[in-house]
Amino acid sequence: MRPLRYAINVTLDGCVHHEAGLPPDEDSMRFWTTELHRADALLFGRTTYEMMQSAWRRPPSGSWPEWMADWQRPFAETIDTAPKHVVSSTLDEVDWNADLLRGDLRTAVERLKEEAGSGLFVGGVTLPRALADMRLIDEYVFVVQPMVAGHGPTLLAGLRETVRLEVVERRVFGSGVEVVRCRADE
Repeated sequence: MRPLRYAINVTLDGCVHHEAGLPPDEDSMRFWTTELHRADALLFGRTTYEMMQSAWRRPPSGSWPEWMADWQRPFAETIDTAPKHVVSSTLDEVDWNADLLRGDLRTAVERLKEEAGSGLFVGGVTLPRALADMRLIDEYVFVVQPMVAGHGPTLLAGLRETVRLEVVERRVFGSGVEVVRCRADE
């Protein structure tokens, strides 16, 4: 069974808004690229899928935009080509190497986890909370930004029960960003 890993940027006060925190630097982009490489497929809800697609899909011209630094391209290429599964009740179709997951969420994700491979990556806010409530997430990766946002959506807000975690790795980048990798206790 392949593990389901949830990874997200989070401020010290728990904010997970995509614009909260430090702008990505070379260390964090290398980290995120490596995280994506650990997965056979990405699992997104509609909002995260659309946000990632608008930022990281290769333009029709085939050339990355001028604003993108050379050190950002490996991440862009990795997420652009990765297979994706999108959970949505409002979208009729998806592209960008993606398919729609319909029906019972638990059944669909359990089926994905049963496939052979090295893992699934889930990002975002709403979908991971539902998956955490179902106890389907095997690993949590928090990229902790050394700042207080003071506003915005917070990490796993509304979770029905406590999820016990075992810290299995800590790493600090030169920017002060700390990665905390945890395994879900059974």
